[in-house]
Amino acid sequence: MRTSFTPLLMLALFLPCATGAQSAWAGDQTPDWAVLAQSESTFGDDADLLTAGLGLSGLQASSPLPGNPGAPTAAELRRLAIHNAWTALAVPRPAGGLGEGGLYEELPAVAGDEISALLRLAGARHPFRVLVQIPNNLDTNRPCLFIAPASGSRGVYGAVPLAGPPALTRGCAIAYTDKGAGTDHHELDRDLSPDLAGLRRPAGDALRAFSHRATDAPQTGALAMKHAHSGDHPEADWGRHVLAAAGFARQQLRDRLPEQSEIRVIAVGLSNGAAAALRAAEIDSAGLLDAVVAVMPNITSAGQSPLYDYATLAALYQPCALGDAERTLAKPLGNPVLVAMGRQRCESLAAAGLLEAADPELARALLLEAGFEEPALALGAGNVALDLWRAVAGSYASAYLRRGPDDMPCGYALVAAEASEAQRAAWWATHSGVGPGGGIDLVDGLAEGADAALPGLVCLRELWIHDHDEAIALRAAVEQTRATARLPEIPVLLIHGREDGLIPAALSSRPYVQEARARGAARLAYWEVDRAQHFDAFLNVPGAGARLVPILPYGWAGIDHVLAVLSGAVELGEDRRFSPQPGDAALTRQRMGLDE
Repeated sequence: MRTSFTPLLMLALFLPCATGAQSAWAGDQTPDWAVLAQSESTFGDDADLLTAGLGLSGLQASSPLPGNPGAPTAAELRRLAIHNAWTALAVPRPAGGLGEGGLYEELPAVAGDEISALLRLAGARHPFRVLVQIPNNLDTNRPCLFIAPASGSRGVYGAVPLAGPPALTRGCAIAYTDKGAGTDHHELDRDLSPDLAGLRRPAGDALRAFSHRATDAPQTGALAMKHAHSGDHPEADWGRHVLAAAGFARQQLRDRLPEQSEIRVIAVGLSNGAAAALRAAEIDSAGLLDAVVAVMPNITSAGQSPLYDYATLAALYQPCALGDAERTLAKPLGNPVLVAMGRQRCESLAAAGLLEAADPELARALLLEAGFEEPALALGAGNVALDLWRAVAGSYASAYLRRGPDDMPCGYALVAAEASEAQRAAWWATHSGVGPGGGIDLVDGLAEGADAALPGLVCLRELWIHDHDEAIALRAAVEQTRATARLPEIPVLLIHGREDGLIPAALSSRPYVQEARARGAARLAYWEVDRAQHFDAFLNVPGAGARLVPILPYGWAGIDHVLAVLSGAVELGEDRRFSPQPGDAALTRQRMGLDE
């Protein structure tokens, strides 16, 4: 392994621009980002770029435990992060497109180099992560580069399952980025946070990706998470993060390619990563990107409800809708406990004057009126059982209002008072970057009464619908994230699951496509997949695999299609709707409907 470290470079290149200001970089233009640190490592087949040496069988197995779970090595953290990314986003068996008969019958070991870096956008307080993978089989004759922002608030390896197979098996390089969110954190009670390799370090010991000024005596378990507490409102700048990652990656490729090489660049992403890719295309005045593939983008075009709006609405009313036992018990994860909790929520909403009567059908009708469609509500039990709406809304509210860990809106806090050393050491590799999990609890300071969660959820909702100063500030921050739907003349493909209950297609992809076409987008296509939802890992829940199909393989197929478009082999084509049948058989192109 070879390593190099470059601290605090290029600070003089910072340009005075406010968060949300957009500029790109290409060629000799001045970048609006700076490199603070970088290191380079070489990985062989035993720790390769695609699966960290685990192979498909290793991804199908349990998480690889470090030799000393309380003090893992950098290599062990990397392997754990890559395994976690795969199991969070993919179904690593033939029914998920991986294995015998699937789209990828194997995941080959791809040796090469990784360049890990901390970059900082002009005007930002904190750096963000970029990781460039350059395979040994790099195609120097027709060089290609994937830019892959992480989904959700995941760490820098978060897009490996989407970008890795189609890119690395073709000899393309990849630039991953956590887009200013990610799994960096600060254990305030111990003053520890991850360094460039993800290892926990004390203040002053190494340049860290995120640190927060602690109070004089932080309580036990006090914790700051980067997305919620950085004060940078990273979502407003996701497009800039993607273009910066592209610019940095091009610099890394220059010494490895012939001088006049034209590098083909395709941005690919899923969920928040897909939105970041689209917004990068919207501001790409320098023409860095040649194509975009966006899978289930959390994108909000003009006049549409953003995630914060419908998440806070669903957090209040979707539990009540589950009070209908007949509907709920027929859903994956539906159970009598959720039915009882739902009926309690209906009673609480009615008593608070937020519902005309304690009737699950009234709550369901309200959600349908807000834009949720029947397919998007079909998996409501999962969202409620996992407490997704509250976790998302609480963290996003803090990010929008630029709050710290000790003054999150509506009395919430992320606390890890009971977390073990092994859990703390693994957060950088395994946490989702938002909400509770792995020994981190979401503390609700407003909790009271029989429906203890209701006061905090009402508070989060009021930040959207009221006109006090905080609500006005939050809505202004959300407006900074709204897409323009003005796309350049490059191939752009959006893909969405019809049963996506977290980012419904009716509130994201469909209106975005319509708006983009109204604004003149000529090279745009939309694929919608019946029986596909937001989390492929959900197919591992008993009963879910019999009624759902994975969405990730359609992302791989979409990337293949767009690359063929760029090569001139095919046209982008018309919009398509796929109706694959669920089941345990290998997911082939024919089963997916791709060859029809």
